[in-house]
Amino acid sequence: MKRFIVTWLISALALALTAHLVPGITLAGWQAALIASAIFGLINATVRPIIFLFTLPLNVLSLGLFSLVINAFCLMLADYFGPAGFAIQGFIPALIGSIVLAIATSGLHVLSGILGLEPESRS
Repeated sequence: MKRFIVTWLISALALALTAHLVPGITLAGWQAALIASAIFGLINATVRPIIFLFTLPLNVLSLGLFSLVINAFCLMLADYFGPAGFAIQGFIPALIGSIVLAIATSGLHVLSGILGLEPESRS
């Protein structure tokens, strides 16, 4: 349970950082960030694998670069289903935002691992 909460908080912090860095993405506050990151996580867990499967030939032809488009689409879905305090003004901010969000999330996970905030995984 602790791992889930830490991951959720890291995702919310990365989303807030992305909204701060990318023009065209707005976030009203921490409540909106927590709700939007939970919705984005649900979309990534359910919708993204289905879209990835259907677009596998495009992904192979583009050497994986089409994954960026899929991530942008999932971010736009999170905007559509998310709280009123989270908004994306078009596809280009969503595309740039998905790249920044991936980098921010990875960096924050590494930082939390260094600081000892993430519990050890059970193997």
